[in-house]
Amino acid sequence: MPTELQVIPAKFEGTIEESTVYDYEPSEEGILADLLPRAVTTQIFTALLENAASEQGSRMSAMDNATRNAGEMIDKLTIKYNRSRQAKITNELIEIISGAEAL
Repeated sequence: MPTELQVIPAKFEGTIEESTVYDYEPSEEGILADLLPRAVTTQIFTALLENAASEQGSRMSAMDNATRNAGEMIDKLTIKYNRSRQAKITNELIEIISGAEAL
């Protein structure tokens, strides 16, 4: 089932404590300028991989169903063939017995 994921602007989990101060080198803007495009690219790539995995799962399911249906059809046709063969043999035996009684 498709789900929605907000990519831009990025949402961060957790809380930020105001009392903690960090110095970033390079600047925070420089880090974000480098990391945000990577994060977006990674999320898009992840979505594409999930899509491909979903497609393969659907194909496997379809092939499994087709194999099962083919097996059932083979079983039904085998029974039908055996019954018709048995009916033909029975008719031939009746003809032979009828011919022997006529003599």
